[in-house]
Amino acid sequence: MSVPAKNLIRFVAAGLTAALLIAAFNFVIDPLQLFGRFQLGRHWYNPDSRMQDAGLIRTQHFDTVFMGTSLAVHFRQSEIDKELGVKSVKLAMSGSTSVEQSFVLDAALRRHPRLVIWQMDDWIFRDAPDIASDAYIPADLYRMNAKGIAGYLYSLETARESLWIALRGFKPLEAVAHGLSAAQYLKFQVDDLNELNAFPAYIELSTAYNSAKARASFAHFLKAPGEIAAGYDYAAMVRNFERDAVGLIAGHPDVTFDIYFPPYSILQFVSMRDASPATLKIVYDFSAYANRRLTSLPNVRLFDFRDAREITHDLNNYADVIHHSHAIDLKLLSWLAAGDHLVSREAPTASVERLKAQVEAYRFDNEER
Repeated sequence: MSVPAKNLIRFVAAGLTAALLIAAFNFVIDPLQLFGRFQLGRHWYNPDSRMQDAGLIRTQHFDTVFMGTSLAVHFRQSEIDKELGVKSVKLAMSGSTSVEQSFVLDAALRRHPRLVIWQMDDWIFRDAPDIASDAYIPADLYRMNAKGIAGYLYSLETARESLWIALRGFKPLEAVAHGLSAAQYLKFQVDDLNELNAFPAYIELSTAYNSAKARASFAHFLKAPGEIAAGYDYAAMVRNFERDAVGLIAGHPDVTFDIYFPPYSILQFVSMRDASPATLKIVYDFSAYANRRLTSLPNVRLFDFRDAREITHDLNNYADVIHHSHAIDLKLLSWLAAGDHLVSREAPTASVERLKAQVEAYRFDNEER
């Protein structure tokens, strides 16, 4: 055999050996805990829910799944468990669409939970890429197919995270790892699952949530009606709702779905009223349709908090016209536990009619500042 041929074989063998060593190292450390074979020190978690959820579904013990958008991401699992008497896994994903939520829920439902708590809103049912075209969610990791497993085990990015998870076990390197996490170089940053994406305890609520921020957001949307209307297409929303929500729920008749619409501030709807009335009509029409459809399903309990005036009219509860504080998260849990704001199957659109009346009557300058 010629010298060049021998060198080529050595090069290929070295490359294969290196790849196998990387894969073996990643398998042992397993940042996402997809395989659950080894437990070396503390677990670390990635705040990117679309990535981390794939691991949580496979390794957590739960009877309840908690799903939603950024309006649900700050809940702590311990709070959910204590208030509702469940063992939950939080899979909420900021900015997620119904396509993403349905896909992740479908993966979680293979673990046979008894309850799904699902924070829905009209915006998640906008048209969005299908899972195969979604660049933000690692679909093959949820499917645990050959492509997903190989991409995970042979990834240099996974190897980087694995290396630093191992190095964090040495006290002198903890501070270095903390600095790299703060700089966003390391993605696995949290070692307490209960605090993953929870509202930071060191931030004062009144600083993050106050009427000045809500009013500023309202003023912005009045000047940008195009932003208000973006994604609101009634026919598309109904189609996506039937596929991603009704289809999933009807396909799991043995699972109870507690679904709730969150308490947007009244200014969200008033901004539509004043700057984009056509959009507000779509919201009302879709809400009435969704309420009727959901309450017709025997394994659904629907809660509608959008007309909860004591929350929605107090602008100090909000960071903008949509996002409420963690204090409201806790209030919603107590209402879910007590069955408050449960939508009646006999009058499924009553909450929508109450919301309409509030929006029509609202006059910004007359509200307390």
